[in-house]
This record gives sequence, structure tokens and C-alpha cells, in this order.
Amino acid sequence: MGLRLVRATGDEVVAELDVAPQHRQPYGIVHGGVYATAIESAASIGASAAVRDAGQVAVGLTNTTHFLRSITHGRVTVEAEALNQGRSQQLWQVDVRDER
Repeated sequence: MGLRLVRATGDEVVAELDVAPQHRQPYGIVHGGVYATAIESAASIGASAAVRDAGQVAVGLTNTTHFLRSITHGRVTVEAEALNQGRSQQLWQVDVRDER
């Protein structure tokens, strides 16, 4: 997919993706699945980093994605932040912004 990690800790993940032809659906805009994949990846990487030292693993339970506007090109930045890190579940907020 081309998602590049800029920073990844148990509290925060920042990644970037340069939009390319393989990310676009037939109408020329970035496919929603690209965003969902980037969001799930960032949250899962952060959650896994948060529990790694305890010998645990983390997997995604749900992903709700809201699309505010479409893009056709450029770079997107994915920023994930842990909102709640409980004993058995974590809640992460992920924002995806374009560089326009």
C-alpha cells in the first residue's frame, strides 16, 4: 500500500501515504478502503506497541470511518492517538489529512 511510518509509540502513531494510481477507484478519487486500511493499521500498530512489553498482542475490533471530502492526488498524513488504554480494550482516534 505504501504507508510509511514516521513515528510509532504506544500513545501515538504518525504515518504518510503518497496517493498513486493504485489507490484510486474508477472515478479517480482515493478509494475508501485505502483510508480504512490506513486507519486500522495506525491504530493497531499503536495498540500493539502499547502492550508489547507485557507480552500481549492487540487486534482491531471495530473501525468507523467518516469521509469529509475526496482527494485525487498528493500526500495524506495519518495521525493516531490513544484516547483510552484499558486492561482489555483500547480506544484510538485517527485523523487522516491531505497536504493541500
